[in-house]
Amino acid sequence: MPIYNAPLLAIDAQETKRYAGLMKARDFAAEKILEACDNARLLAQPRGIWEIYDYDCQAQMIKSQPSCQLQGKKIGQHLAGCEKIIALSVTIGEDVEDDISARFKDGEYTLALLMDAAATAAVEQIADGLEKALAPKMAAQGFAMKWRFSPGYGDWPLEQQPELLRLAQADKIGVSLTTSLMLLPRKSITAIIGLYRKQENSVPSHQPENCALCSQKNCPARKV
Repeated sequence: MPIYNAPLLAIDAQETKRYAGLMKARDFAAEKILEACDNARLLAQPRGIWEIYDYDCQAQMIKSQPSCQLQGKKIGQHLAGCEKIIALSVTIGEDVEDDISARFKDGEYTLALLMDAAATAAVEQIADGLEKALAPKMAAQGFAMKWRFSPGYGDWPLEQQPELLRLAQADKIGVSLTTSLMLLPRKSITAIIGLYRKQENSVPSHQPENCALCSQKNCPARKV
């Protein structure tokens, strides 16, 4: 149950603009986006947690106690050849959400919307940072990492979200679920990363971006 704590020194303004659906709005005031990024950064409380489990890729079974069988063809394909998995969760806490809600209530709609996009960019940055921190640790054990895969991607059902929270012990960093299986705090992420044995002189195969698995073709946050 290692805990990941890393400072959030800046929030990517370009990613914030993308999450806000403003990539084609060239005349949008850049200072507004930077203000939203600064506000969200000051309120964020980034935390992460992760755990490693043995994995049977043939049965799509995580060897936890109790065990967890992953449902869906896409997650099975993604983890093909993996011997272990990392279950992880990250969050930036509730304070930024409370501030965004207060700004909506006060009629600061533009700033609130931009802060919401900045908070989304922030939690993705924290997850990316955790992946980068884990990579050399896993490489030292002879493993390479596949990119993270979350419930709701492809055909991996959200109904397995409670299992993933259990595996990651997400409650230790304050992450929980609503009755409709939405994460709380809202700006949180859960995911699985597959670990497979590195082969000497092998060339890593191309891995599609997560968006390639999603059916929401018109999503403003889509990368591919």
